[in-house]
Amino acid sequence: MSAEESVDDTGIDPRLLARLLGYLRPYARWMLLTLALITAASAVQQAGPFLTKIAVDDYILPGDAEGLGWVISVYASLLVLQFGISYAQGWATSMVGQWAMRDVRAQIFAHLQRLPLRFYDRTPIGRLMAHNTSDVDALNELFTDGVVSVLSDIFTIFAILGYIFYMDVKLGLLTSAALPLCFIAIVWLQQRTFRADRVARTRFARFTASLQEVISGMEIVQLFGCEQRSADRFAEANDAYLDARLQRTFYHSLYFPFMELCGVGVMALVLWYGGGQVLREQIEWGVLVAMLQYVTRFFMPIRDIAERYSTLQMAMASSERIFELLDYEPEPVGGGYRAERVRGEIEFRDVSFAYEGEDWVLREASFRASPGQSIALVGATGAGKSTIINLISRFYEIQRGQILLDGVDVREWDVEALRRHIGVVQQDVFLFAGDIEGNIGLDRTSRDRVEQAARDVNADRFIATLPKGLAHQVAERGVSFSAGQRQLLAFARALAAEPDILVLDEATANIDTETEMWIQEAVDKLMDGRTSIVVAHRLSTIRNADKILVMHHGRIREEGRHEELLAQQGIYYRLHQLQYSEE
Repeated sequence: MSAEESVDDTGIDPRLLARLLGYLRPYARWMLLTLALITAASAVQQAGPFLTKIAVDDYILPGDAEGLGWVISVYASLLVLQFGISYAQGWATSMVGQWAMRDVRAQIFAHLQRLPLRFYDRTPIGRLMAHNTSDVDALNELFTDGVVSVLSDIFTIFAILGYIFYMDVKLGLLTSAALPLCFIAIVWLQQRTFRADRVARTRFARFTASLQEVISGMEIVQLFGCEQRSADRFAEANDAYLDARLQRTFYHSLYFPFMELCGVGVMALVLWYGGGQVLREQIEWGVLVAMLQYVTRFFMPIRDIAERYSTLQMAMASSERIFELLDYEPEPVGGGYRAERVRGEIEFRDVSFAYEGEDWVLREASFRASPGQSIALVGATGAGKSTIINLISRFYEIQRGQILLDGVDVREWDVEALRRHIGVVQQDVFLFAGDIEGNIGLDRTSRDRVEQAARDVNADRFIATLPKGLAHQVAERGVSFSAGQRQLLAFARALAAEPDILVLDEATANIDTETEMWIQEAVDKLMDGRTSIVVAHRLSTIRNADKILVMHHGRIREEGRHEELLAQQGIYYRLHQLQYSEE
């Protein structure tokens, strides 16, 4: 049995429900008002059949037309009152629900921004999006409709039973006898519906993750002719999701015919027993007429509870995933150390790091970058170069050793303050939707500073050719720009933040020759007076580095300047020979 099919079919977790309802706590006064309106609405809505009983027994059968007019006037007044109360209840419920949903969305978004990169390394984007769309929508149904409607239905049932028992205790007991049977049906059928819902949502998350992956890699799909393979995998995920939804539909569809059968059965019993009582003159005709109306009304809220219960169960399944996300350990905020400026001294002391278990990516790495010094990292793919970059910014927690910035362990730094001093330019540049100015300044820098940064990295040369200049709109992920143009914008973004430390992660790996000349000119300006860490694939770009670290299998095997390393005829020499022999 697959993991998704082994989902337990436990019912509603009271602790989970209490945690969900905790989002309503700030709006307790509004909830009390809603409960009061529900109570009043239930009493008013169910007064109609009782007024019918009064009309039949006291005015119709005696032939009192004047009294009948009075009853009709009261009935009409109750309809108007019912309209007003229902409107107020619906408005208050919707407002509280929307406020609560705003709080949930805000909490999820804030938490997502605090999660470590390790979480995003392990979590498919499609699955994460499913949790933050369909699962949050399920909570929306709970807050705006589910809980309040269930309470309204329960109050309605008690209001009907109150009127029935007031008219005749035996008929009240007869009607109440149907409740245990209905309760058993609700629990049995809804437990299976709940389990099917959970399986469906698990499969839907996998379905959306698969769909997102195919769309993201559509270029590869079309390039290698994998359309049929993608279609088969999509169909498999789609059919699995369909099977789960059909299973839910099967159990859900059984409930309503069963409730109809119960309603007809109770109606027959009331007619048989109540009719006999009327004929024996033990109850009045009006009581029987009102009872027949109440029995019909009695099963309506019970049927509705099944719907609300289903909504509640879906919210439970969704909330498990949402709270699993919210309970994920956030990124450490670090210590309280802050500094307005830093000298830029970076030191690794016997640092060992693994993304998983003891699969070490770095092994006892030690080096020191003096203030203003340029350090280049070279080595084969997987040697640990980019990992060092991530560790400097404390995106991951090291298992052994120490990383120091200006002599202070990065774990003692406030993470936000630490990263404010580090400007990073990555190989794969990410641009946000919006304009160029917003992508460079990130809404934290003045326009003058943005313009200056663009000039300093030569990005103004291509920005000036755009119709709207800095106001030019950036397409999703910057696909309308070339790789070189995106890199220039990334350089401008890093410079606009005025970092004390500059990190270049293979920032010139995919750039044409002319753009590389622009960038190299900009890099020389940027690195002047700043501590710089450069991950380079092309050795020609790091000839003038103050120190080159040669990495191999997570260890720093060689260290020195370009000429010194060539003279050693070690790993760096072989990389140099291999690269230039290919050219």
